[in-house]
Amino acid sequence: MSNMPPTIIGNIPKLPAKFAAWIMPLFLSCLMSGMVSLINMWINVGLVEGFWTKWLSAWMVSWAVAYPVVLVVLPLVRRLTAVFVDMPK
Repeated sequence: MSNMPPTIIGNIPKLPAKFAAWIMPLFLSCLMSGMVSLINMWINVGLVEGFWTKWLSAWMVSWAVAYPVVLVVLPLVRRLTAVFVDMPK
């Protein structure tokens, strides 16, 4: 048995659990802003020439706004959730 730390890919070690509070909102904001901007752009302009380049540009702007917003709003959402859900102590 080896005492090797868990890795992501190859020899890249996983981050400690304390980083989950930053990494989870990063992935959440990435996926949500990507899907919402894709659907919004598709509905409003259709599959025009250069669609993917325009969407990628719009997505990056959306993500740059979404990540800080998620970090700020997440504590409020947790408190609101606790109003409606019997959360364990």
